[in-house]
Amino acid sequence: MIFDVVKIFLPTITAFFIGIAITPFLTNFLYAHKMWKKKVRDEGLGGGGTPIFKKLHTNKEIGTPRMGGIVIWVSVLLTILFFTAIGPYSNNIDVQKLNFLSRDQTWLPLFTLIVGSLVGLVDDILQIRGSGGYRAGGLALSKRIAMVLFLGAIGGWWFFIKLGVSSIHIPFIGDFILGWFIIPVFMITMLMLFSGGVIDGIDGLAGGVMAIIFSAYAGIAFFQQQINLAVFCAVVAGAILAFLWFNIPPARFYMSETGMLGLTTSLTVVAFLTKSVLVLPIIAFPLIATTVSDILQVSSKKIRNGKKIFLVAPIHHHFEALGWPSYKITMRYWIVSIVCAITGMIIVLIG
Repeated sequence: MIFDVVKIFLPTITAFFIGIAITPFLTNFLYAHKMWKKKVRDEGLGGGGTPIFKKLHTNKEIGTPRMGGIVIWVSVLLTILFFTAIGPYSNNIDVQKLNFLSRDQTWLPLFTLIVGSLVGLVDDILQIRGSGGYRAGGLALSKRIAMVLFLGAIGGWWFFIKLGVSSIHIPFIGDFILGWFIIPVFMITMLMLFSGGVIDGIDGLAGGVMAIIFSAYAGIAFFQQQINLAVFCAVVAGAILAFLWFNIPPARFYMSETGMLGLTTSLTVVAFLTKSVLVLPIIAFPLIATTVSDILQVSSKKIRNGKKIFLVAPIHHHFEALGWPSYKITMRYWIVSIVCAITGMIIVLIG
């Protein structure tokens, strides 16, 4: 038990300090090359202009670099490589056991984290250049959705074929057999979480929420004796905290797609590995609420002849438009995230 705790915490703080160490080099590069949007988004998801959003975010959008999410996935990758590499060079069995890269627990979440982050990086570069075909630039939404569904198909296939998983757990009831249908369920879940990536829009908001979610899953995996997966989730949380150190107001950079796309796709894998996918909407409630607010806004504009439910969507921008300071929105989201994470953990552990 004690060693397992050390195995979780040691890589976590390693990821944090790696993130802190590489950030100055990244920020110098981002600012030197003006890696920010050259144009503020002027078209909403459901069509029409975005005058309120432009008023609230024009200065930040065109003056703050994107691609801060690089800190997260590079820190995770370097941490994994470090603890994988030190084992063969040590005669100490405990040091060798610190390696947490395993086929059944961490290969797939790491794969989705890196691939999703690289796709997001391409999108960020296109947005910075103002090309690609999505409003102010970037990959077209249809292309990003297609890539997420492709990753989801790979993940679902891996679970069904390689890991032999064909069911989901219903809390307090038991396992429900899906058979091969687990593949489309996996794809839909990943797409749902990806859509929650629009929460990245206020300094410190996305980073804090995602750190809390991955910390909750580290706890769940630990109590399920999936120690390697627990280490992976904790390392991701540690890397996010390093990013958050520089993202709290005033943000030095934004996480953007290279962070959110990798994190949301990887989180899908973690939820299925811990058999808690049906509790995911509770643990990740801020992401779900953000997505739902967008859906409601677009639906209202189409059905009610342009009438809106919120002043601006997603809902965290609605609170901004009401006059809430950004730090108040961020910290209240963090509080809600903690409460939801604890609630979800309780349901998973006793259900």
